[in-house]
Amino acid sequence: MSSTSEGSLANRPQALLAGCLRCPNAWSISAIGVAVLLALPILTVLSFLLQPAGEVWQHLASTVLKGYISNSLWLMLGVSIGTLSIGISTAWLCSMCEFPGRRLFEWALLLPMAIPAYIIAYTYTGMLDYAGPVQTWLRSLFGWGFGEYWFPEVRSLPGAIVMLSLVLYPYVYLLSRAAFLEQSVCVLEVSRTLGASAWQSFRRIALPMARPAIITGLSLALMETLADYGTVKYFGVNTFTTGIFRTWFGLGDSAAAAQLSAVLLMFVFTLILLERWSRRRARFHHTTRYSSLPRYELKRSARWLALAACAIPLILGFVLPAGQLLVWSIETAEKMIDSSFLTLTLHSLMLAASAAVIALLLALLMAYSKRIRGTQASRFAINLAGMGYAIPGTVIAVGVMLPFAAVDNSLNDFMQTRFGVSTGLILSGTLAALLFAYTVRFLAVSLQTVEAALGKINTSMDDAARSLGNRPREVLTRIHMPIMRGSLLTALLLVFVDVMKELPATLILRPFNYNTLAVRAFELASDERLAESASAALMIVLAGIIPVILLSRSISQSRPGHEHQA
Repeated sequence: MSSTSEGSLANRPQALLAGCLRCPNAWSISAIGVAVLLALPILTVLSFLLQPAGEVWQHLASTVLKGYISNSLWLMLGVSIGTLSIGISTAWLCSMCEFPGRRLFEWALLLPMAIPAYIIAYTYTGMLDYAGPVQTWLRSLFGWGFGEYWFPEVRSLPGAIVMLSLVLYPYVYLLSRAAFLEQSVCVLEVSRTLGASAWQSFRRIALPMARPAIITGLSLALMETLADYGTVKYFGVNTFTTGIFRTWFGLGDSAAAAQLSAVLLMFVFTLILLERWSRRRARFHHTTRYSSLPRYELKRSARWLALAACAIPLILGFVLPAGQLLVWSIETAEKMIDSSFLTLTLHSLMLAASAAVIALLLALLMAYSKRIRGTQASRFAINLAGMGYAIPGTVIAVGVMLPFAAVDNSLNDFMQTRFGVSTGLILSGTLAALLFAYTVRFLAVSLQTVEAALGKINTSMDDAARSLGNRPREVLTRIHMPIMRGSLLTALLLVFVDVMKELPATLILRPFNYNTLAVRAFELASDERLAESASAALMIVLAGIIPVILLSRSISQSRPGHEHQA
């Protein structure tokens, strides 16, 4: 044998080994497969952009599409103003200023996140409409009669903007406060030595440095605005979500509903691109100085203004609606809290717990596959899977129903042709479809939490465990998961609460005669039985309070050296 052939044979094992190392392993293949499956609803909706327009779509485009776009843009503009003004101002005050009640407001300002927008919408409607306690009190106090006074109309586009702003400002507050807490104390001290006032330091230094975080929080709030169905439906504001429901169930045209969903997706993708563009030129600088942040001592009048600025959104966004729900629940407890209410609660808890566990397991699979073999394909798959949280539940429901129904129909036709047996609905119209939609919608919540927790574990621990003969699965279950126990619990709770609040996907995909607390609260409110809906709504609110407090604690401890804070 020639030396050339001997050399090629000698190099062949090394070449094969190198090739095997470059191939995706089982973890990467599994992660890619999961991502493709979870992307199916989005790909299904987008595919309708390539189909020719039908008569229903042409009718929608010539009559109501302009109104959907206009109302959605006005909602986004109004919510942007409301969430930015409330979220940034309260975040700065709680992070950098000293005033009465600051420690309470640090975590309490997140409580409106526990109340879904549709619940606060009909709660305020019950308090502020003509027969509500506010107008009734005004009429008795001043002796007014019908038509003798003006009162703002709650069920309107401005009313929807106010309701959404009151429950969505915590997104901006949460990320803005985290950004303010993480800013370098050196920069703030330099601004003081140069004679900058509190307002000048905020406007010229802190605000520009926190801009990427602020834009991210605003993007999340606007995505939730586009995804909202209950508020705009109850207030009679026509948007894409109400149009999708009306086209699907009223006109019976799934293709036109999917095309409307695709247009709504364009809005969402635009927000995502804008958010990522805002971070394109962001630079982060860290310091080893973690002494106490230089809080500004406010003067007497400014202290009370700061107290009012933080108290008003908390009172309007949580205290008043939660208090009204509690009053209504007590008044209707004997009538509404019965065996059927317990069944609704069981349904909601079972769905939320199942979806949370599924999302957590898939998040562990995808995040760990990225850690042990971060190929381009696996990273792309993980980013693709993380897009679900930005997609409205209405769009995901349409994208789930269409392929699932197609599979059911094909299987039923095959079984009837070959065996004369009807299989009925195996996927669509079942809990499987609903859980799949929840997983697509909320996987990103678990994924981000798990990735952040894995990032804090030194990779040398993996190397040590592998050198002792542990396989990747054993490293994850025996080492990583016990270390990440707190983060895993947080991920479970966050998805649990999100599923408890989810309305549009549940309305579309739930099995026949299968209700949840969210659906029951919305149905009763739509029938103007506001007081009777309070028990279901209050249960949803109570379920969301614990994760909100956990979020606040994690933000408070996000700055190293937080124990030195005043």
